[in-house]
Amino acid sequence: MSLSQVPLSILDLVPVASGTDTNTALNQSLELAQLADSLGYHRYWYAEHHNVVTFASSATSLLIGRAAEHTKRIRLGSGGVMLPNHSPLMVAEYYGTLAEMFGDRIDLGLGRAPGTDPVTAAALRRGAAATDTFVQDVVELHRYLSSHDAEGASVNALPGRGTEVPLWMLGSSLDGAAVAAYLGLPYAFASHFAPQMRHEALALYRSRFSAEFGIAEIKRPYAMAGVNVLVAPTDDEARFLFTTAQQMAAGIYTGRRGPLQPPVKDLAALISPDVARFVDDFQQVRAVGSPETVVAELEAIVADLEVEELIITTYTHDPAHRSRSFALLAEAWGLPGPAG
Repeated sequence: MSLSQVPLSILDLVPVASGTDTNTALNQSLELAQLADSLGYHRYWYAEHHNVVTFASSATSLLIGRAAEHTKRIRLGSGGVMLPNHSPLMVAEYYGTLAEMFGDRIDLGLGRAPGTDPVTAAALRRGAAATDTFVQDVVELHRYLSSHDAEGASVNALPGRGTEVPLWMLGSSLDGAAVAAYLGLPYAFASHFAPQMRHEALALYRSRFSAEFGIAEIKRPYAMAGVNVLVAPTDDEARFLFTTAQQMAAGIYTGRRGPLQPPVKDLAALISPDVARFVDDFQQVRAVGSPETVVAELEAIVADLEVEELIITTYTHDPAHRSRSFALLAEAWGLPGPAG
């Protein structure tokens, strides 16, 4: 696969900008999914987060269902469902229902982290030891969605059984890579916020991948990497607009998280050098600039990580700049459009 053939997908956390509200963020997210559908992006995924005022993406299945009602082609999915927060049966029922309504357009990405702070995680979890049963839960979820060995089972996912919703494994460390390899699943590495282990995790996934286990859905490794992206007509404007994402990352480091803030001309006046170092490392897998600059940087990331697909996340205070960024990238990358 040449670099120009690498599919581009989008990860949306439904960010809430200062001066707006949750309803506005949800409507803007829907509009962006529709735009992505028309531009030829491959997937549009929502990430489960809880108790974070920055994001409105806690209920992924509802967001997917709404987007599916208003799009035609693009795949929609979770990036991902944090499985320790849910019973496998309920996840199978939700996503099986989506598959019955919208056909083969639904992906189910699974994560092991809770997607929130420890206190909120305790409020969400089914039990204190839920994380320890992660692999077992993935296998159970696959069984609920499978058309095999369902007859005679005492518990079935209805809807769900026989839908064969594709499963993905998410990860930000070696653990997720090992699970993805063992279960023979496609693997999405969260290099957009946890870049440190990206080379080691992807190498482990490829070296240990096995298609022999019963849950295997692909015959060879398939990896996708997350990238922070912002495209504008010029490099200078893109770097200016990207300060919104940098302020968001600074809030993660300091524990002062809030809605997305407007871009600033002098970021150094707002954050200390130690925070700036964290932000730069946190977002080191990024492509920010003009269309030509971003294409070159994305091509370098693909070549470096040898991934089959990229999933990009973009934060701007003004949603019009986010939409423009995706439109400029689609044209520069040569995405096929809805008929492609």
